[in-house]
Amino acid sequence: DTPEGINGKLISYALQLQPHLSNNFTMILNEFSKYIQSKNEDITSGKATGTKILCDWIKIVINKNPKNHVDKIVHKEIMLAENKSGDFLIVGKSESGRTLVNALYNYALRYEHYIMSKWLENKKPDDFNSKN
Repeated sequence: DTPEGINGKLISYALQLQPHLSNNFTMILNEFSKYIQSKNEDITSGKATGTKILCDWIKIVINKNPKNHVDKIVHKEIMLAENKSGDFLIVGKSESGRTLVNALYNYALRYEHYIMSKWLENKKPDDFNSKN
């Protein structure tokens, strides 16, 4: 599977979980998918998880002035809370916001699992032995 092919499958899966999502939500999933695809190395190196990348993306979108339809919807529908320790909470402001958060969260998890399974494909057990 190509990244574009798996991206389409993951978005389709997220939409199957939330069949009443609108075209706006599909656009938002597409925007997030572009962002998370640029973070593959962070996922495989253990620097970030899919949900941490989702949090970072939402933070970027929320902390800028909305310039397009996706930004405006994320501003309207999602709230992000973070404490001093870096723990975060993503909350939908309405029923549609909760649906959007759920779709984004599921997409982030499935994408992370896909990337890690691709990374593990060519690994052997000896690759994980510590070199003392």
